[in-house]
Amino acid sequence: MDVLFITSVAAVVADPPLARKLFIEALRLPLEGEGNGYYSSGNIPGSKHFGLWPLSQAAEACFGTAQWPAGRVVPQASIEFEVANAEAVAAAGAELQRAGFELVHEARTEPWGQTVTRLLTTDGLIVGISYAPSLHDPQGDQHPG
Repeated sequence: MDVLFITSVAAVVADPPLARKLFIEALRLPLEGEGNGYYSSGNIPGSKHFGLWPLSQAAEACFGTAQWPAGRVVPQASIEFEVANAEAVAAAGAELQRAGFELVHEARTEPWGQTVTRLLTTDGLIVGISYAPSLHDPQGDQHPG
């Protein structure tokens, strides 16, 4: 697996309004809402993408349900690592499985064009391997993972 860079970092938040109070009001980060509860920015120095990811959306992205599954550690954050292309995402997922890691889902392409596979660590970190075309196109829109 050849990781090119960190695609995104997001706090997974159970209380989105409280998280926005900290990150937007107190820390004054330039996060903008996307109309669905996800707030993010690609304009924080040192970060390609930082977001506040509601737990319900993380559950939907990982398990296809708005409720986080009982018996699974609840995530606190998400980090995604970028690879060269969509095919490399599937190969990376297979490599992680061969190394003994359980994927929460295999490689798939999200509606905004990002291809991603994810796993959940025992410490509550969602780890994604991603190919986001917009991050490879300097004119492209930087949408979250």
